Amino acid sequence: MAKVRSHYTCQACGAQFPKWLGRCTECQAWNSLIEEVPVARSGYGRGGATAAGPPQARPLAQVAGDEPGARLTTGLAEVDRVLGGGLLAGSTILLGGDPGIGKSTLVLQVLDRLGQAGQASLYITGEESAAQIKHRAERLGLAAPAVHLLAEVELERMLPEIERLLPKLVVVDSIQTVRSAEFEAIAGNVTQVRACAARLIQLAKTRGAALLLIGHVTKEGLVAGPRTLEHMVDVVLYLEGEPDRPQRVLRSVKNRFGALNEIGLFKMTGAGLEAVTNPSGLFLQERSTEAAGTVVFAGMEGTRPLLIEIQALVGESAAAYPRRTALGLDPNRVALLQAVIEKHLGDALSGLDIYLNVVGGLRLSEPALDAAVLAAVLSSFRGRPLDPATVVFGEVGLTGELRAVGFAVERIAEAARLGFRRALLPASQAERSGLPQGFDAVPAADVRALARALLG
Repeated sequence: MAKVRSHYTCQACGAQFPKWLGRCTECQAWNSLIEEVPVARSGYGRGGATAAGPPQARPLAQVAGDEPGARLTTGLAEVDRVLGGGLLAGSTILLGGDPGIGKSTLVLQVLDRLGQAGQASLYITGEESAAQIKHRAERLGLAAPAVHLLAEVELERMLPEIERLLPKLVVVDSIQTVRSAEFEAIAGNVTQVRACAARLIQLAKTRGAALLLIGHVTKEGLVAGPRTLEHMVDVVLYLEGEPDRPQRVLRSVKNRFGALNEIGLFKMTGAGLEAVTNPSGLFLQERSTEAAGTVVFAGMEGTRPLLIEIQALVGESAAAYPRRTALGLDPNRVALLQAVIEKHLGDALSGLDIYLNVVGGLRLSEPALDAAVLAAVLSSFRGRPLDPATVVFGEVGLTGELRAVGFAVERIAEAARLGFRRALLPASQAERSGLPQGFDAVPAADVRALARALLG
């Protein structure tokens, strides 16, 4: 009989090593390697097959596809938007977010809407008792009879209940609390998380149920456990927001069945999460139209156009090293734009403090944001307010050129809908055909033209 050899698995990224190391060479995490002993499994032997025989491949043309309307709508339009139209039978969704951000509240609302539509669902909780979940549901005014609760952490006790109920949606809150008797590792261990998730995913796909796994988030903003868990699921969602603000953003960072980086916008209230019907108006409702250093960016989040205020504050530095603070923006991109301003416009910013903020707590990363950030910094540095009826978008290159971005028509249409009358955009996209009536598109080939058009 062959000797069973143990290995060491990183609890941060899931990488495996034959011996212990103080630091994982894959993700650079310290003291994250834990010894694990493989467990013998039954199934296919040396060239043999199980009693049921090996699976047989079929021609692609003979594989049945999803029928029209196969998606199960959740009853929450913003959630359906992020999912790409609703829940797909057999799909697996991983939902992450900071503690207390509203993950369980959102899930309970989805389950309640499904229950009202007569669709059975199962909520498996490993962190709270069934009585605590019921208390929260009553506080939110939710009491759909088709929602079943199971307070359990043992995988072997969950699977029979899923088989018995055959629900349309199974929720596991959270996957880090689930453990299997097949492994000696504690719950939350990388082996337990990966193995339990694999068993649940396999059963969900076999029975045609949608599976939603709730995961903890680390200090770095990633779902705790191995990154391989994100590769195992079909959809990865994050619920984002600031604790002191009511706005919540449901963002898709992976979606095999819909648009990437799609967002759903909610407002936290005493009755749960309410969908925001006019997100652009929400982010601009307290905008100052006469202050220097503020500009409206016409952005795209997934397939949704969104107008967002970008604020900048540039001033003298009292420290030996000037500060660079960017909330909701990539600091490296901000440093790049500062270098472009100094090189091509001659504005000396290297000795000044620069503070940037995306109003509303959003996190933006698309390149079209460059022109708006540059405009806000110039406005604050020169003390010149910008035209409050103008929106800005465009990617800035290192040589100072303004490059074209996608969805220009959709951005302009959203701006016109909210009463804006002018857009400053890359020259290659400033065609006047198809513009809303009374709307003006101002072309800018480079940052010099952008500065002249905005500040004179």
